[in-house]
Amino acid sequence: MPLIEFSDKGLYCRAGGFYIDPWKPVDKAIITHAHSDHARWGSKYYLCHAQCKPLLQMRLGENNYQAVEWEEKIFVNGVQVSLHPAGHMIGSSQIRIEVNGEVWVVSGDYKIEDDGLSGKFEPVKCNTFITESTFGLPIYNWKPQIEIFQNIRDWVCRNKELGKTSVFIAYSLGKAQRLLQCLPEIGLPIYVHGAIWNAHQAIVSSGFQLPDVKRITYETPKGSYLENIVIAPPGTEGSAWMKRFYPYAVGICSGWMQVRGTVRRKNADAGFALSDHADWKGLLQTVTETTAEKVYVTHGYQAVFSRYLNEIGIAAAEVKTEFGNEEEENSAAVAEAQETIDNNQ
Repeated sequence: MPLIEFSDKGLYCRAGGFYIDPWKPVDKAIITHAHSDHARWGSKYYLCHAQCKPLLQMRLGENNYQAVEWEEKIFVNGVQVSLHPAGHMIGSSQIRIEVNGEVWVVSGDYKIEDDGLSGKFEPVKCNTFITESTFGLPIYNWKPQIEIFQNIRDWVCRNKELGKTSVFIAYSLGKAQRLLQCLPEIGLPIYVHGAIWNAHQAIVSSGFQLPDVKRITYETPKGSYLENIVIAPPGTEGSAWMKRFYPYAVGICSGWMQVRGTVRRKNADAGFALSDHADWKGLLQTVTETTAEKVYVTHGYQAVFSRYLNEIGIAAAEVKTEFGNEEEENSAAVAEAQETIDNNQ
């Protein structure tokens, strides 16, 4: 019997009696990271990394949480479990489980470039590896973060010269904080949407140092934004909420921006392929470094990536899951509803 089964509730370890990133309420859940497609409400017990806990509390409220450090070994019903850096966002982990010398690793979402904030990814040797494939096509080949950051700063400076506000579209949890690393040296005020403000406060309160930002409220004078910087979640572009920043230019931060047509379809002024997932080369490198004899490929281009692995001699199979919809947690409707509530308090 395999160590992990692919059930209708999620990835299930029968020997340990727990699920990894279940999409339905269960008794015991081990969470790779705090994005909504991997961390869902309703389970009785949650195990996560210490940096992930305050983010789960922000998103899911008070629950029965147990937090561990990376590589700390614990036993759940006799199954050895440890968490290892995934590099996807703050507190994101790969889950390693071991029984009688057999090792399986669930990657969750991951990227292999160290972004200076999310923890440095480390490949974990195993017999069986469960990998994402969000950008599992050869066309996805990321530029170094330092180069993308410079392109972002140059774009802001050009907008300022044109008298425009620079509006960035980025996930409120993970991407927005990463983006903040490159903006302070420009020396302009940074305004953020309420959803990003909430994540910012939770992260700072847990001990991380992030640049200062200003929360956007209905009381903020419209002139405050002119020629400065705004960060907002996906879905706000093109909304009535955006009118207060006019004149402005929109820059979307996402791996999908690697494809030029995507920038046009989004009606964006600029696209920056700043992704928190591994690109094609990163996926292949990771699979190879795990030395896994068997690979299961989940959300993304799983058919393409699993087929390629088989072609190069690595036994692989695709698995359908409910992972991959992390944008839902930052939808404009949810974010604006929260902002309205907060501003009326």
